[in-house]
Amino acid sequence: MFFNPTITALSSGIASLTTPIPLLATLDPENSPIVLSGVLLSLVVIYLASKLGAEAALKLNLPPVLGELVAGVIVGVSALNLIVFPEGGLSASNSGIMTVLQSINPMSPAAVTSVFESQSEIVSVLAELGVIILLFEIGLESDIRQLKEVGIQATFVAVVGVAVPFVAGTAGLMIIFHTAAIPAIFAGAALTATSIGITSKVLSELGRLKSKEGQIIVGAAVIDDVLGIIVLAVVASLAKTGEIDVVNVIYLIIGATAFLLGSILLGGIFNKSFAAVVDKLKTRGNIVIPAFIFAFFMAFIGNAIHLEAILGAFAAGLVLDESDARNELDELIKPVADLFVPIFFVTVGARADLGVLNPTVPDNRAGLLIAVFLIVVAIFGKLVTGWAVFGQPGINRLAIGVGMIPRGEVGLVFAGIGSASGALDKPLEVSIIIMVILTTFLAPPFLRIAFGDTVEPPASGELSSEKIV
Repeated sequence: MFFNPTITALSSGIASLTTPIPLLATLDPENSPIVLSGVLLSLVVIYLASKLGAEAALKLNLPPVLGELVAGVIVGVSALNLIVFPEGGLSASNSGIMTVLQSINPMSPAAVTSVFESQSEIVSVLAELGVIILLFEIGLESDIRQLKEVGIQATFVAVVGVAVPFVAGTAGLMIIFHTAAIPAIFAGAALTATSIGITSKVLSELGRLKSKEGQIIVGAAVIDDVLGIIVLAVVASLAKTGEIDVVNVIYLIIGATAFLLGSILLGGIFNKSFAAVVDKLKTRGNIVIPAFIFAFFMAFIGNAIHLEAILGAFAAGLVLDESDARNELDELIKPVADLFVPIFFVTVGARADLGVLNPTVPDNRAGLLIAVFLIVVAIFGKLVTGWAVFGQPGINRLAIGVGMIPRGEVGLVFAGIGSASGALDKPLEVSIIIMVILTTFLAPPFLRIAFGDTVEPPASGELSSEKIV
């Protein structure tokens, strides 16, 4: 879900706004081993950074996911330049990994560029797989019955969480900073996002995923994601043509709703088929392989109909949550998640360029002032969502509001597409990036404060906060 060429599948309108990285098929075969070396070295850096970051965060009584994000910043474009990506205007000369590869394998300038782009694309795809697997795991750990119970509350939370920051951000930019309409709308749209990946991971680590507040947050974040896709398609169309494609908007609304509800309603039928298949298979992987086939197929369907792959993966997890093999599947998924999910969080951190916080750079100064405004709107626009919950006496409204704050990779999608379309000037782009960085890194510790002590799950089949990294 973060900004890389794979987001072109979001919609045909958005696709035309992005510049794709050359596919691996265009790579000179003799450079393929070098690309593999680059990917392997990148994974070594990512896994080492994620583990050290998570352990350090745990010792400081902070969510491990925050440590993974900070570790990503350290190895990324803001510090060591080991894990960098070309979409920010960076080249192979900015990559520490490429420096090592060039010292081992002398290459022509053209080959260096090709290897860098191919290696970066593979890491990006692995990170995308990480967030797909994370949302599949979160779907498995979510109780579909509780999600149904809080469905109305989650819908209200999501709608308020989209409407308030969008209206406040757009109007404020136009009135206070005299920003033109289309850039203001784009920035306002970026404020609507919620990173379900980051929030749900923190909830898992705190043992609060199955709490009433956790289920409302996850449900609202899923709906928020759907609304975010629609808003993104609308503003991208507006930036490109100056007018909104009403047909595409209606299609996205109907498609997203039908896909999610249809998946849940057909879950009972599929669970019987899944159980029958598992009973017939006798070889190794008889449970986990069919589960991943279903998860990836659902992710493919979501992506193919111009929604999002993670929406399909989450729906697959919700469906299999009610299967007889659910508890065993939970344990089998964790090692796979441990391999792929850290790639996602480290790359999110690696893409965050903290250089935009430097006030000595003239282009950053105007952005810093706008950023202060966007950060205030971003925080309070989501905090108010906790008070959109009704009929739940004693609910932790502050935790719900804080849980909706992080923008994460979703906000980077908005900033990236806005920049690619030419709708955002440098100060506004910088301010959105600053807003995304701060909301992403501030939300995890504040979510822990809002909830208080970590809750250890009482049952063996439920989530263990110490086993998920």
